[in-house]
Amino acid sequence: MGSSVRELAEKTPAGRDRYIDLLRVASLGTVVLGHWLMAAVTVGDDGRAEVGNLLAVVPELQLFTWALQIMPVFFFVGGFAHALSYRSLSRGSGDGSVYSAFLRARLQRLLRPTMVFIGVWGALALVLQLGGQGGGLLDVALRLVAQPLWFIGIYLAMVALTPPLLRLHERWGWGAFGALVGAAAAVDVARFTFDVPYVEFLNFAFVWLAVHQLGFLRADGKLRLPYALAGAGLAGASLLVALGPYPLSMVGVPGERVSNMAPPTFALLCHGMWLVGAVELLRAPASRWLARPRVWRGVVAANGISMTAFLWHLTAMLGVYGTLLALDVPLPEPATAGWWAQVPLRMAVAAALTAALVAAFRRFERPGATGEPGPAGTASGPTAALGVTLCLFGVLGLSMVGFGGLLEGRAAMLVAVRVTAPAAVAMALAGWVLVERAGRSRAGDYA
Repeated sequence: MGSSVRELAEKTPAGRDRYIDLLRVASLGTVVLGHWLMAAVTVGDDGRAEVGNLLAVVPELQLFTWALQIMPVFFFVGGFAHALSYRSLSRGSGDGSVYSAFLRARLQRLLRPTMVFIGVWGALALVLQLGGQGGGLLDVALRLVAQPLWFIGIYLAMVALTPPLLRLHERWGWGAFGALVGAAAAVDVARFTFDVPYVEFLNFAFVWLAVHQLGFLRADGKLRLPYALAGAGLAGASLLVALGPYPLSMVGVPGERVSNMAPPTFALLCHGMWLVGAVELLRAPASRWLARPRVWRGVVAANGISMTAFLWHLTAMLGVYGTLLALDVPLPEPATAGWWAQVPLRMAVAAALTAALVAAFRRFERPGATGEPGPAGTASGPTAALGVTLCLFGVLGLSMVGFGGLLEGRAAMLVAVRVTAPAAVAMALAGWVLVERAGRSRAGDYA
């Protein structure tokens, strides 16, 4: 792998924005480290293992989520890359073939490792259930490892909606972003002031798509006053948390009446604006740092495995705790001196296990063979749209219900729709097949 990374780094086009690649890696890496640190596993009086959240144990740490809740940066990076990719594919091709080729090009490295993850964990859960195995940390793992898939589902929606939103951006610029910001604010007013039922779920679209729209503005060089964006976002989030019904934490914390994350709130959108402005302020010094060959090779290598590492990092973390429990190693109470003393060792072992899982599954993240999109007369845009919709509902449903209870059809509510684990797995796999078959992407995609 070392020689291929060196070759890729040396062949990097002069015009490529290396800082965007760094932000992609750094955002996913921060999420991984945050999950490893926040997990607080305890054993109850009945001997059952439970996974809590460090932020609930030490509420003072919630302030750090204002820097470490960095998912908005990943979605901002996605908007930048999606704009360049779609425009590249649009040159000289029919609309239908462009859409299907765009979906396949953007989703190859996302869906292939995701479907492998779903397949492996689904098969393991089925074998365990047929064998009568369960209880303790295993039941927790079957539920917990699927939770980060919500991020995949939201990202799928962003890819699917890129063409119409890009057209709105090209016509209205900052006005399109402002419309999404206004819609997100209106949703929270309806939610918290008038108690309108279910309206809060609209902000899964408005909040995250507004951050995504900032990526379009970045791609066109219109994000010229990052300090103003950061200042407005930070001031807005601070006022909303201080005066409104919004919690301090920018990630979900057990026991809170309101979460800024699920569904997203206007406070989280302000947080996203603050983060995007902040990272843009660091662009110049970071770009100089990335000009160093060794640094850039590291970013290239990390980009090639980042999604695989993200998918499997909770598996590794739970594997560490499972091993400690199997060896009867005492687990100190969370946030005690003994607990903090174990943190470096737990994270080091989790990193080693993640590396082993990445070595086993990283080949599925490599882009497949690409080809020209079909002619306009054979456009498969509707097939691609159906495929990404099925993937979206399947992945989001699975993130809520988990892999437990496959035979019983354990269900969860996705907005107002009841979804079971078998149905979620079937939708995700069927959607992936449709996306793969709908179009063939051209070279030149901004990966």
